[in-house]
Amino acid sequence: MMLWVLFAFAKANSQTVVGTWKTIDDSTGEVKSHVQVYQKGDKYYGKVLKVLAKDAPEKPLCVACEGTLKDAPIEGLVIMRDLEKNGRMYKNGTILDPENGKEYDCKIWLNEDNPDLLMVRGYILFLYRTQTWERL
Repeated sequence: MMLWVLFAFAKANSQTVVGTWKTIDDSTGEVKSHVQVYQKGDKYYGKVLKVLAKDAPEKPLCVACEGTLKDAPIEGLVIMRDLEKNGRMYKNGTILDPENGKEYDCKIWLNEDNPDLLMVRGYILFLYRTQTWERL
């Protein structure tokens, strides 16, 4: 009985966007970072826990960012903000690309076939790019 309860809990827990995710470089397939997605109130956020890219400096900074984020440490930086759950989608938030310092509208959702894959879309109007992050 106890094993069944543990299995049910693990299965239910894997069905949420909350957790730690590996970001993958689109062109090289290299793991670039670990991002923690967490809930605060009724909104969802994503924070960079660790930068893993081979070419990253020891203490990477957001040199392309502007304003108060200019030269902020990337590790610990909240890059996804204010996402709201709407069905299986989380949307109406923003995502910051620390490589170019630009912020985009954002929505995220779990892959229908594999809940250990997070689909992350940044967009401006009808132009978008979708990345697939893997659950850690």
